[in-house]
Amino acid sequence: MFTTRPTLQGTFGMVSSTHWLASQTAMAVLEDGGNAFDAAVAAGFVLHVVEPHLNGPAGEVPIILAPAGGQVKVLCGQGVAPAGATVAHYRSLGLDLVPGTGPLAAAVPGAFDAWMVLLRDHGTKPLADVLGYAIGYAEDGHPPVERVGETVETVRELFETEWTSSAEVYLPGGRAPRPGELLRNPALAATWRRLLNEVEAAGADRAEQIEAARRIWRTGFIAEALVRQAQRPTLDTSGARHTGTLTADDLASWSATYEDPVTYDWRGWTLCKAGGWSQGPALLQQLALLPPELPAYGSAEYVHLLVEGCKLAMADREAWYGDAAQVPVQELLSKEYAAGRRALIGETASRELRPGSPGGRVPALCAHARAVAGGEPGFDAPGLAAGAGEPTVATSGEPPVAPDGATRGDTCHLDVVDRFGNMVAATPSGGWLQSNPVVPELGFPLGTRLQMTWLEEGLPSSLTPGRRPRTTLTPSLALRDGIPVLAFGTPGGDQQDQWQLHFFLAVALRSAVRGGLDLQGAIDAPNWHNDSFPSSFYPRGMSPGSVTVESRTDPAVIDGLRRRGHDVTVGDAWSEGRLCAVARDPETGVLSAAANPRGMQGYAVGR
Repeated sequence: MFTTRPTLQGTFGMVSSTHWLASQTAMAVLEDGGNAFDAAVAAGFVLHVVEPHLNGPAGEVPIILAPAGGQVKVLCGQGVAPAGATVAHYRSLGLDLVPGTGPLAAAVPGAFDAWMVLLRDHGTKPLADVLGYAIGYAEDGHPPVERVGETVETVRELFETEWTSSAEVYLPGGRAPRPGELLRNPALAATWRRLLNEVEAAGADRAEQIEAARRIWRTGFIAEALVRQAQRPTLDTSGARHTGTLTADDLASWSATYEDPVTYDWRGWTLCKAGGWSQGPALLQQLALLPPELPAYGSAEYVHLLVEGCKLAMADREAWYGDAAQVPVQELLSKEYAAGRRALIGETASRELRPGSPGGRVPALCAHARAVAGGEPGFDAPGLAAGAGEPTVATSGEPPVAPDGATRGDTCHLDVVDRFGNMVAATPSGGWLQSNPVVPELGFPLGTRLQMTWLEEGLPSSLTPGRRPRTTLTPSLALRDGIPVLAFGTPGGDQQDQWQLHFFLAVALRSAVRGGLDLQGAIDAPNWHNDSFPSSFYPRGMSPGSVTVESRTDPAVIDGLRRRGHDVTVGDAWSEGRLCAVARDPETGVLSAAANPRGMQGYAVGR
């Protein structure tokens, strides 16, 4: 079949990421003798520089890793709500929702510490080696992709009138970044250079230097600057100026942690995801809802089945997922529960939000979610607040950005596999240039992940001090007969586990290429998503019955979906998904990689 690019194959190392400079950085680390984990860390810090509208050091990153011969683990780089981030405090400010921008939306930053823990425990390279690539691109400049400039232009007025520290970095001389010209971030480069200078005092030992970097982030000059920024009154999407709740104690007391993945077995595959503090189990629930016999791949019946299953899984996400309560994951994935839920899938599109009752429990939806699901006025446009202005056009799987900075799910992704058999998938996000003002002393902003919590007590995803906001970030790793063979993921907020399901099924159900998995064919296949559940992003809207498909979709499939009652929007030909993937055949040692052509930005490299 025709694909936009070949599925790469080799034996030395393979990388796929959402930006070619990050991919080549990771490959350079492999060529220099590093392993997959060294490469991932170096690429992650480059993504902070070259995709600043999609992620930053003060954002978050869940990582799934499979060390050669070891156990698959999840490394949680999702920070928690600060001690002062209570429902009562936010309600006292007159808020019904956590703002989509500004310091009130900032959780404890998690990305930096997660990358450091990964490097310390599984990497081989010194910190200076892996940070050098990001320092070079920040200091010497890089030609930005179009969406960086488009995002800056969208929030230009906000930057020029309110977030002036951001204007200094992204509107130098009043000019937004442009492709073909060099974009520099000298403040960020200076931050990493100062960090490296200070860690040298810890001695020459690699692990001791990494630990020193972690201390500087949590209690040193970086922590001090982050707290100062959180305490500055900042205009946010509520239309008011607020200070945040992040304190020095919050930063000092948090660190990235390991945990076992949640898994599901399907036709000889084992899918590994992060736990119920993420939306990861939603992919597993969608697999569990599939009947033993599937309709023809890509048919209207097939797409209908997957869309309706997604609605049920996401309704359960709304009622049961979150870090503020025990998530009944095993019951949600049980055969009995899946059979009962599968029976709800009819011949026509559902417009209801229908969470289930695992173990006989009564599902709990917050008042806002009930209002959204009930179609009350003002909740019919997913992801953008009334009065926030028109979004920029969403293409290539990147969501729109409003003039006040409201964003639906900007994210990056990277996957690496090396010749030793190490494999890693990571989805860095948050700390977007449009999320918070740039911290003047550091060159990057705080994140906004707390917007995914509810300001109502007693829910799994209620805003709760010391608890993680339920994240949409959801990398994937798949085993075949118990052996890691595939790492993949995508940006896209609530769409991530929709696009990933379609990709995985395409890999599992369709023919191989060159004796290996047809990764590029699965990525290139026409994709779709639906918004029939409350968005994870401010202002938490939904569009019941909606399905957005690429214009490359067979017209007969579009007609078939409409006959089944779906409200079908036909998007651009290459607009649904930004998937990355790498694979390893354990029998031959052959490595594979592929990357999304949408947006002409993601690339796979390897040999």
